Amino acid sequence: MSETMKLLKSALEIKTIPQWTKELGLSRDSLYTAKTREHLSPAIAGAIAEKLGFDAIKWIAVAALESEKDSACSLRMKRKFGKITALYLCNLFVAYLPRLSWR
Repeated sequence: MSETMKLLKSALEIKTIPQWTKELGLSRDSLYTAKTREHLSPAIAGAIAEKLGFDAIKWIAVAALESEKDSACSLRMKRKFGKITALYLCNLFVAYLPRLSWR
């Protein structure tokens, strides 16, 4: 699973797709399409990250790197940003754990 899909998954643990599309001012199908294609655009990744309190610019860069073809340079950058992203997702989970319903 790509890092931006992990971000989307974390966001969907907090709100539903219709709630996110309304809050972000997106078309009805944009997040459904992103989820199906397993690709989040840099702009949407940045907007979601911003709403979750993360660095939007960093997430825009991650999404842009994920859409790049593999090369020595892109693979090096993906590894670098992947490690940073894992820390953000851990912090997100810890921050929102009390709000999650386990029903």
